[in-house]
Amino acid sequence: MLLLGISTPKILIGILCVSLAILAVIIAYRKLLSYLGRGGVVQKDYCVLYSIENNPASGEVEIYFTTEFEKKVTIELLNEDLSLNRILKELIANHGGHIVRFQSEEIVNGNYFYCLKSDNQKTMKRLTIQN
Repeated sequence: MLLLGISTPKILIGILCVSLAILAVIIAYRKLLSYLGRGGVVQKDYCVLYSIENNPASGEVEIYFTTEFEKKVTIELLNEDLSLNRILKELIANHGGHIVRFQSEEIVNGNYFYCLKSDNQKTMKRLTIQN
């Protein structure tokens, strides 16, 4: 069978060559990604700070975070301009989940950030206080 002067075997060989070229590019791309991913960030070395369930918050506010290893952690409340409002708690956090509580009535209504600091990280989340 001829299609525009090209025989069927030539069409099949062309399709096969294009398919092999695409497959080779995909394999090379995956190898490159795995090579560049080595030595990347190890998630277990960092605490995970979770968002507050009730936002805007009122009453007693619970800040929850987890850690894989024991480490010194400071939880701070920052104003909207990222200046320090107060240190909520400094603790040595063991493996697992931790809750830091504070009373929002002690703070003027508005937008704030709560911040988790350790030796190797600083993580912030937004918080709105509305009493």
